Amino acid sequence: MIPGERDAVRQHLTRRQVLQLGSIGTMGLSLPTLLRAEAQRAATASATADSCIVIFLNGGPSHLDMWDMKPQAPTGIRGEFNPIATSTPGVQFSEHLPRMARHMHRCSLIRSAHHGVNNAHAAAVYAALTGHDRGEIGGGTMPTDYPAIGSVTGFLRPPADPIVPFVSLPYITKEGAGGPPQPGFFGGWMGKQFDPLFVLRDPNAADFSIPELTRQGEVSPQRLTQRRDLQSLLNNQFAERASGVINGMDGFQQRAFDLLASEAAQKAFQLSLEPAPVREAYGRNIYGQSTLLARRLIEAGTRVVTIAWAPDANATWDTHGSNFVMLKDRLLPQLDMAVSSLLQDLADRSLLKRTLVCVMGEFGRTPKINANNGGRDHWNFGYSLLLAGGGLKGGYVYGSSDKIGGEPASDPVTPAEIVATIYQALGISPITELHDATHRPYTLVPWGDSIDRLFA
Repeated sequence: MIPGERDAVRQHLTRRQVLQLGSIGTMGLSLPTLLRAEAQRAATASATADSCIVIFLNGGPSHLDMWDMKPQAPTGIRGEFNPIATSTPGVQFSEHLPRMARHMHRCSLIRSAHHGVNNAHAAAVYAALTGHDRGEIGGGTMPTDYPAIGSVTGFLRPPADPIVPFVSLPYITKEGAGGPPQPGFFGGWMGKQFDPLFVLRDPNAADFSIPELTRQGEVSPQRLTQRRDLQSLLNNQFAERASGVINGMDGFQQRAFDLLASEAAQKAFQLSLEPAPVREAYGRNIYGQSTLLARRLIEAGTRVVTIAWAPDANATWDTHGSNFVMLKDRLLPQLDMAVSSLLQDLADRSLLKRTLVCVMGEFGRTPKINANNGGRDHWNFGYSLLLAGGGLKGGYVYGSSDKIGGEPASDPVTPAEIVATIYQALGISPITELHDATHRPYTLVPWGDSIDRLFA
C-alpha cells in the first residue's frame, strides 16, 4: 500500500461507518476488516494497470553486467563488458543490451533491491514472487505457500472476456535438474484451481499447438454449452459434500469450458498468425516466442503471464562459471531481442500504458569474479530489476548501489515492497485479506508498502 494510505483510509471513514461498527462486530467483522475493504476499493479505483507480464530470469541475473555496471571498479569486479548510453541521459546498460537500451525512457530501473536469502534458489524465488521470506528453507512448492501474483489477480480481477486469467510458460522451473517445482508460481493456499495454465510446449517449434484446448470439430459451441450445464447440475447435486479437491476440479472444468468456447482464447495461442518479421524480432528461440505468446495472451484479455526463463534453477542465469561467455553468447542477446520487441509491440498497440512488464530474478551476482572461468556467485545483498508500463514512470532510476554494486547506497528495496507495488498497480491493495479452503485469513503483503515514487 502507498505510504500513508492506511491513515488516509481511516480519515475517509464516515461517521455512519463508524456508528455501524457495533453491528458489524456482531456479524463477525471488525475495524481491520472494514479498513481492508476500504483499501481494496480505493486500490481498484486507482489501478494503473490491467495486466502484467513477469519475465523471471531464474537463477539470478548479474546486475553488474546488465544494468548497474561499475566501469570504475577494480578489474576483479567491473567485468569484461563495456557500458553504453541508453535513451535516458546518464543511465547506462551493458553493451550486450543495445535494443533494450533504446527503451530505457519507458522503464523504471530499481538498483537497490536486497533480501536475506542467499543460498537456496527456491526460497529466494519465493521471496521475489510473493514478498514472503522463508529464510534459507529450500525445497519445492507447498500447499501452504502464499499464492502467485497471477493467482491473486485472476481471482480479484477476473478477465472480462472468457480467457484463462493466469498463464505460466514455457517451463515449471525445477529446483535443480530433476528437483521439485519451485514455489511462487502456484495458487498455494488459495487452492489448485488458482494455479496458472502451464504451457509447457516450445512456442518456437514448427508444430506448436495446445491440443488440450482444441475443440474437436464435431463438438459445436451449443453442444459444449449443454455439456457445461449438465456438469454444473451434477456438481450442484453434490455441492454440500464436495471437498476442496472436488471444488478445485470444478474450477478447472469451468476454465476448460471457457477456453474451448472462446474464439479469442483459441486464436491467442495461434502464433502462426503472427507475421514472420514479428516472430524474428522477438527471437526464434523458446524464450523469445514465449514472450511473443505472452503479448498475444495479454491482448486477448489474460491478466498475468509469467515467463520462467529456465527449465531448472541452474540451467540459465545461475552463472557460477563462464558468466561472461554465457551472457554474451546466449542469455543477453535473447533477452535483448525479446524484451525490446515486447515493449515496442505493446507501445505500438497502445497496450503498454495499462500493461506492467517486470524483468527480474531472485537475486544478483557477487561483485567479485570467481576463478571458475570468470563466474559470479549468488548475491542477495544488492541487485537490480526493470519495470515498464502499467502507469509507472519512464526514464526513472530508483535507488542506487555502492561503488562495487554490493549493497544499496540509497533507497533500499525489499521483495515485499516490489510485490506490493505490482499489486498496487494492478488495483489490488497489498493488505487485502483472503481465505484458504478452511476459511483461515491471510493478508497478501502484511509488511512493505508499495513504492509511490515509481508511479507517474
